[in-house]
Amino acid sequence: MGLYESNHLRLQRLAGNLARLNGTLVSHVADDCQLTLAVVERAPYTSQLQMTYLLPERVPDLRLRVYHDAGLVEALGPGGVPERELGQRWLQNMMLNKWLEYCAERGHRFR
Repeated sequence: MGLYESNHLRLQRLAGNLARLNGTLVSHVADDCQLTLAVVERAPYTSQLQMTYLLPERVPDLRLRVYHDAGLVEALGPGGVPERELGQRWLQNMMLNKWLEYCAERGHRFR
């Protein structure tokens, strides 16, 4: 859960109050690619977001679930083999954590 808490804090640093996000937000930084954050689904205690980094050759993106009441953010991935799912989820969330850190260091902010 510590990793999910860290993801929440890092995403909150980029986007502010995650429970109040609406629509699609865009961050532009000089000498970097455009970063978008779109609200895909909203429920009373959770939201699903799509974070996309627009690169010239490919478009990496992640679907995220925000647990507003618990202050957690989880990277969602495709369902896989149950025995491997925990390891895959750990890797996806570690990648999200590093990506959020990188975006903040580059100066990205959704406002």
